[in-house]
Amino acid sequence: MTSGTVHNLPRISWRQKYQLRWKRRRLLWRSLRSRHQLTCLKDQTGEIRAGGVLCFTTLRNEITRLPWFFHHYRQLGVGHFLFVDNGSDDGSAEYLLDQPDVSVWQTYSSYRGSRFGLDWLTWLQMRYGHNHWCLMVDADELLVYSQCDTHPLQDLTHWLDQQGRVGFGALMLDLYPKGPLGHESYDPNTDPTELLCWFDAGPHRAERQSPMGNLWVQGGARERMFFAQTRQRSPTLNKIPLMRWSRRYAYVNSCHSALPRHLNATYDGPDGSAPSGVLLHTKFLPEIVEKSKSEKQRHQHFHDPNQFGAYYDGIINKPDMWTPQSVRYAGWTQLQQMGLMTGGDWVFS
Repeated sequence: MTSGTVHNLPRISWRQKYQLRWKRRRLLWRSLRSRHQLTCLKDQTGEIRAGGVLCFTTLRNEITRLPWFFHHYRQLGVGHFLFVDNGSDDGSAEYLLDQPDVSVWQTYSSYRGSRFGLDWLTWLQMRYGHNHWCLMVDADELLVYSQCDTHPLQDLTHWLDQQGRVGFGALMLDLYPKGPLGHESYDPNTDPTELLCWFDAGPHRAERQSPMGNLWVQGGARERMFFAQTRQRSPTLNKIPLMRWSRRYAYVNSCHSALPRHLNATYDGPDGSAPSGVLLHTKFLPEIVEKSKSEKQRHQHFHDPNQFGAYYDGIINKPDMWTPQSVRYAGWTQLQQMGLMTGGDWVFS
């Protein structure tokens, strides 16, 4: 299923190490400066407890996903949520302000200009996440891992601490409905995987990139549907969403890669040996068609938005992503058996 998986980071020169060290410092510095773009709407960070798992998210207009997002991550044991609202006008900010375990900042600054929100979240991680296990996920991502239905994140992070691991990687798995996109209706208080219940089992390609040693996984449903002729532009599917954070760390590209570079060794892809999970990607809820029309005009996603007009057009045309090879989602056990995530030999205690 996966080719080119490498378990050890490639060697690099002292010059490259020096350059990466300064790259990390520049990223931390620009994140520090970005704090001036944020206005705190609600500060509940005094409620953060030692040992609690923190969740960091930036969003714009995600009112449809928020009810189940909170249900899912509270069930997993997240202790506190830190959100940056990027100018929502659909009630998302007001919804967040009503939640008891949430701190909220707001900005109307450019999402793309902030490294797609990464500068803002890195500042919050520097300020509040140091020495905590921190989860960085988008509002349309639901993390699952081995035994997640019976063991909360605290059990997982305790095991990771015992093993001396500082990160936990995941494959982003696109879920989609059967039938044309935008055709069905969705109740925000229900599990989105009941509607988005299909996925592509593969193929996936994985390779290590130099000099950072970050994994690059591509493939899956979005590549099949929207990037068949330009596979090199298809979405990156690997993430390291869970990290025991240090204020010296910096994500480089979303949470696909991080510095210092040894953090990138925590995930070796689907079929790899490192413990890992799956981020269920609920992008293709019925609202995706209207959202794609808006995002195509806003030009806030992708480094070169003009190259991705065909991607948005493909979604706007309401295709049916289902094929006879599509697999129906049946839970974490199925994903582990298929090699899309690894439970390893851990024993929770």
